[in-house]
Amino acid sequence: MSGFDRIRFRGVLRLLFIPREMDFYLTRCGVLIKDFKAFAEALTGRVKTAAYQAASAAGRPVQYISDSQLSKEELARQLAQRDGIREGLIVLFSAVEPCQSFSVRGDRATREIHLVLEQRKCTHLYHYYLHPEFGLMHVRVQSWFPFTVSVCLNGRNWLARQMDRAGLKYQQCENCFLKLSDPASAQALMNQQLQTDWPKVLGQLLKEAHPLAGEIVAPLKQDYYWSAAETEYATDLLFKEPKRLAALYPQFLRHGLSSFQCTDVLRFLGKNRPEVFCGELKGTLKHRPEGLRLKHTVNGNSLKIYDKEGQVLRVETTINRPRDFRVYRPTLDDPNRGLKWQELRYGVADLYRRAQVSQSANVRYLEALASVTGRTPLHQEVLGVCRALIIEHRRYRALNPWSPEDGKLLELINRGEFKLRGLRNRDLRMLLFAPTKDKKLQRRPSAAITRRIALLRVHGLLRKAGTAHRYHLTKRGQRIVTALLAARNADIDELTKIAA
Repeated sequence: MSGFDRIRFRGVLRLLFIPREMDFYLTRCGVLIKDFKAFAEALTGRVKTAAYQAASAAGRPVQYISDSQLSKEELARQLAQRDGIREGLIVLFSAVEPCQSFSVRGDRATREIHLVLEQRKCTHLYHYYLHPEFGLMHVRVQSWFPFTVSVCLNGRNWLARQMDRAGLKYQQCENCFLKLSDPASAQALMNQQLQTDWPKVLGQLLKEAHPLAGEIVAPLKQDYYWSAAETEYATDLLFKEPKRLAALYPQFLRHGLSSFQCTDVLRFLGKNRPEVFCGELKGTLKHRPEGLRLKHTVNGNSLKIYDKEGQVLRVETTINRPRDFRVYRPTLDDPNRGLKWQELRYGVADLYRRAQVSQSANVRYLEALASVTGRTPLHQEVLGVCRALIIEHRRYRALNPWSPEDGKLLELINRGEFKLRGLRNRDLRMLLFAPTKDKKLQRRPSAAITRRIALLRVHGLLRKAGTAHRYHLTKRGQRIVTALLAARNADIDELTKIAA
């Protein structure tokens, strides 16, 4: 099961983040800068009053949250269960939190006052709903200028409502499914989520939670701009028996901690040129109430693996900085609207591409983990590559993974930068031999690399990528190389403990 787990949308009035445009806005409203505070406070009061009146009309409570560590979602879930809420508003929370807002500041040099956008604190209103289509969700409204709005949805809760309408049976625990009567149909419903008209859907939620939005945007003649501030895309593997996952999960954690290098993590997230990467990359192992979670973070984006309810293995890609990825789309400044690879945008128009990038990252990670799930003894697995072969009257020598030469070769073909684009003769030549511009001197190393690639192909470790002169590890090769490198780097004390 693959699809968005959690999506946090952000709605902004982009012009109001520019102080000069804010001056024009006040002019259109007939408000002087010196009167901005009174004007803003009056508007904020009306925003709060409208929210409180809506909660009162629905017969739902209004609660102030003073502790930032409390889970508002869990409190809302408890209130819905306590009061038997099946649909509609559950509760309205209010909390004072940091935000960007305007203040009036004076300039001693010019003896003038002007607006400054700065970090402040103001009341935020959290509208928690049991939505008829999206399930448990919330809309967060900033009560001060520029009235930023956040909408947080859960794709699994949304899928549960879709399956209810389709008559599909399932067993759900929080945001994962432990049983599915028809997994293929459930996946098809989740794929339909990507076809949503997001501006229309988010605009309807905005009207419900922020009824004064239309009045606020009227002088601008511009609607809210919606972007995906954070997305979590999860791939769930459901095991029939918890004991099977319990036996495999420790292997995955050990493999992820000990074998995945920086280049591997970059490759999982689609970085095919790790040599030019200049950001921060780190991995963390965290104890959670449910168990252990392994997380790799690259420039604010992350890839993590954890178990849920002892029966679901989840690999999840979180994207906070989409500009690290690319999307094939029209060029805005090109009159012919030609297509080219460009930065992935925050806007909801590129949300489908986020799903593609995240799905690919999850699949790469799972394929890498699959190399440690075999039950075949190591000596049987590598028997074919550790003996000589005769093909068409030509003898190919055996590989010796313990020798420095072959050991180095296995390490190089397993490098992360080759997993996406494949490796070439030139790539291995530059890594194994001293660089030279003399073409005559290049021929001998090139011929040596050609022979080694042929040897690896004969033993079934490499395959040619189409008609191009690029080579990829085969699935069998990935498994064998991973096992051999793990054996080469194994600590003798750990092996002794296993043998005991």
